[in-house]
Amino acid sequence: MAEPRRRGRRPGQGPRPGQRPAARTSRPPTDPARTAALAVLQAVRVDNAYANLALPAALRDHGLSGRDAAFTTELVSGTLRMRGTYDAVLGACVDRSLNKVEAKVLDALRIGAHQLLSMRVPPHAAISTTVDLARARVGAGAAAFTNAVLRKVSEHDLDTWVERVAPDRDKDPSGHAAVAHSHPRWVVDELRKAVGPDELEALLAADNAAPRVTLVARPGRATPAELPGEPTAYSPYGVVLEGGDPASVPAVADGRAGVQDEGSQLVAVALAAAPLEGPDNTWLDLCAGPGGKASLLAAIAAGRGAGLVASERQPHRARLVARALQGSDGVLGVVAADGVRPPYRPGSFDRVLVDAPCTGLGALRRRPEARWRRRPDDLLELVLLQRGLVGAALELVRPGGVVLYATCSPVLAETAGVVRSVLTGRSDVELEDAAPLLPQVPDAAGPLPGTLQLWPHRHGTDAMFLALLRRR
Repeated sequence: MAEPRRRGRRPGQGPRPGQRPAARTSRPPTDPARTAALAVLQAVRVDNAYANLALPAALRDHGLSGRDAAFTTELVSGTLRMRGTYDAVLGACVDRSLNKVEAKVLDALRIGAHQLLSMRVPPHAAISTTVDLARARVGAGAAAFTNAVLRKVSEHDLDTWVERVAPDRDKDPSGHAAVAHSHPRWVVDELRKAVGPDELEALLAADNAAPRVTLVARPGRATPAELPGEPTAYSPYGVVLEGGDPASVPAVADGRAGVQDEGSQLVAVALAAAPLEGPDNTWLDLCAGPGGKASLLAAIAAGRGAGLVASERQPHRARLVARALQGSDGVLGVVAADGVRPPYRPGSFDRVLVDAPCTGLGALRRRPEARWRRRPDDLLELVLLQRGLVGAALELVRPGGVVLYATCSPVLAETAGVVRSVLTGRSDVELEDAAPLLPQVPDAAGPLPGTLQLWPHRHGTDAMFLALLRRR
C-alpha cells in the first residue's frame, strides 16, 4: 500500500514566508588532536588506564602523527601533571563546587586551562576549540558554560593565578606547594620527609617536567652506538632519544633494545655488580612485570653464562614479560607465581631482584596520574606486601647470595622502613653498602647508611631506591 501523501511544503521548497529556516542539527567538527586527548583523559578517569598505554591507541584511532601526535601527548601529560593547579584555578572561576561539574566537561576545562596557562596556544584558539569539544561531547549548554569559565581563566597567567589561589607559603607551606606544583598535600608531606625541605621545591618541579625518552641496548644483542641519541650519564647501556618514535628504531622494533628509564637500568646494573663468592649461575626477578628489568638482567646474565627466572604474579603481566624476553638468551623460564609464596626451593638462587609494587611516587614524570590515584591508606597494604616479598626472596637466595630490594618510590615507609623491618630479628641477613655498585652516580646516599636513592632533580632519573641484602 502506498504511503499517504503528507501535507506541507515539498522538499527543497524552503520555509513559508515569515518562517525561520530550520536549525542545522550537525555540529562543527572537533579538532582530532584535542578529541584524542579528551578520550585518553576519559580512559584514565573511567577505566583507570595508564595514560602512556592509552595514548598510542588514541593516536592511531584519530590518525595522528608527527606534530599533531606531539601536541596530543603534551595535552594529555601536561593536563594530568598540572591537574591540581588547574582545578584550583577553575574552582575560582566556577560558581559551584567542581564536584558538581559534569566529569566530561571538567576534562575539557582542564585541557583548555592547560592550553591557556602552560602552552603557546593563542587564547582565542584554546577557548574556541575547547568550546567545540564540549559542544560535540555534551551539548550547547556545556559549550556556553565552558566558554564563560575559560574566558575567566584567560584573564591571568599561571604565576598570577597561583598567587591568587594558593595558600600563603609561610602560613601553609604544604598547601602552597600542593597547589603551586600540583601534588596532593599528603604526597608533598611524604616527599618533604624523604628529600628534606631545602630540595622539596626542586623535586616537585622535576616531577612536572616531561621526561626524555631513554633507550636501553641489551648487551650481547645491541650496543648503544647503534641507537640514536646521546649516551646516558650513568648507565653504560642507555641513550637519550632526542626525538622521533622509538618503535621506528630497528633495534627496538626487533627487541634487541627497548624503552627504559635510566634509573630502572641502574637497578639491573647494581644487582649484576654485587660481588659473590661461589656459584653465580641462577638469577631471579621476583616481580618481573612488565619485563623491562628482566630483559636487561637476562642479557647481562647470558653474557656470564648464567640464566634468569622471571616470576610475576598476574598471568596477563607474566605474558607481557614472556613477550619482552622473546629472543633473549639466558632465560630459564617465565612463571606466573605469587612472589610472597613462591614455588621455588629455598636457597636455589644466587641473585634475586625484588622490584616491589609501590606507590609509584618516584615515577610521577612518566606516570603523572599516579599522584591522583594513590591515597595515604594505600601505604600500609603496600608496605606489608613489600616486607613479604623481601622476606620470601631472602629464603630463596643461597647463603652468600644477594637480594637487591628496589622500589620506584622515595617514601620512607617503603624504603628505610621496609629494610629496617626485614632486618629486625634476622641474624642471617646483613645490609651491605650499595654505593660501590654504582660508583659513577654522585650524591645518591639513601635514607639508611649503605642504601642508594636516585632523584629526578639530581640525576634525571626516576626516584629509585636500592638496598643490597646478603644472606649469611
